[in-house]
Amino acid sequence: MNRIKGPAIFLAQFVREKSPFQTLPEIAGWAKKLGYTGIQIPVWEDPRFIDLRQAAESQSYCDDWRENLDTIGIEPTELNASLAGQVMAIHPAYETAFQAFYPKGLNDQARVEWARQQLRLTLLASAHLGLNTVPTLSGGLAWHLAYPWPQRPKGLVQEGMKELTRRWLPLLNLAAELGQTLAFELHPGSDLFDGHTWEMFLDALEGHPAAALNYDPSHLLLQQMDYIEFIRLYGDRIRGFHVKDAEFRPNGKGGVYGGYQPWAGRAGRFRSLGDGQVDFKQMFSLLTEIGFSGWAVLEWECCVKSPEQGAREGAAFINRHLIEPTAFIFDDFVGGKDDRVLNRRILGLNEGCQD
Repeated sequence: MNRIKGPAIFLAQFVREKSPFQTLPEIAGWAKKLGYTGIQIPVWEDPRFIDLRQAAESQSYCDDWRENLDTIGIEPTELNASLAGQVMAIHPAYETAFQAFYPKGLNDQARVEWARQQLRLTLLASAHLGLNTVPTLSGGLAWHLAYPWPQRPKGLVQEGMKELTRRWLPLLNLAAELGQTLAFELHPGSDLFDGHTWEMFLDALEGHPAAALNYDPSHLLLQQMDYIEFIRLYGDRIRGFHVKDAEFRPNGKGGVYGGYQPWAGRAGRFRSLGDGQVDFKQMFSLLTEIGFSGWAVLEWECCVKSPEQGAREGAAFINRHLIEPTAFIFDDFVGGKDDRVLNRRILGLNEGCQD
């Protein structure tokens, strides 16, 4: 069994215009002091953290970039391209709401081309940095059709999945050429949001080897899915892991859909690690058993605790759940060697008839 690496922290929710959160050396040093050994870098148009184009084009830039982190004593885990991934497929109804994810003034065709180029650069940069997984989102053309009312015309969802596949296939091919995977986080608002939609996508891709999963139990719990069984079903495709907690407490007023309430007023909401309902002990055990060897990355999103407290508590929480896989069976001391004669004796079989 492999050991999960960590603890690590996804920086996206911590970046702001004040120290120590406004430059890569500062925020990396802050994370190191809290006990993190890895940082996941959000990829957006902000060269303070990584100049994506330079990283994609220059191995020497990437060597220097990594050396700076080595000096601090922290590793890059992945380049996270969730924003560009979501822009790969945006229904017109969501065009304005997602404006912060892409440059202004782009129509749908130009948006997709921009996103494709960002993802291409991310894959090249990831390869130059010696990484192997790019977490992302799929985008969503059919999300507004999740609840089947009015009745969906036959073939509608399949047509959307076909288009999604067409858009992603060249990037998945590039990922395979570079020894990378694109790890899709199953996320409401995207067309890949549960096991059914993941299987539809994977089937349409004919099982493409570069199509992988970024496992985040919080989004599955809020859909009331069995997030532990999910690991058993799809563990062979899990390449990334966001350690994120959530809780679902329905009442007489609200449930899964949230009732247009702010996060604090929803039945389902994200929490800091240990404050929600996710069974992390079972999850870390099962991920260790299936041989997951990637990073355990804190993604902090909580409507109660501050990000600073969530980050402080998160490193210790992940450390407590990391498992050192055993090289021994606990009862080996009483025997267990392969001895056919002994085995036949225990079975009560005649030692002279061993054919």
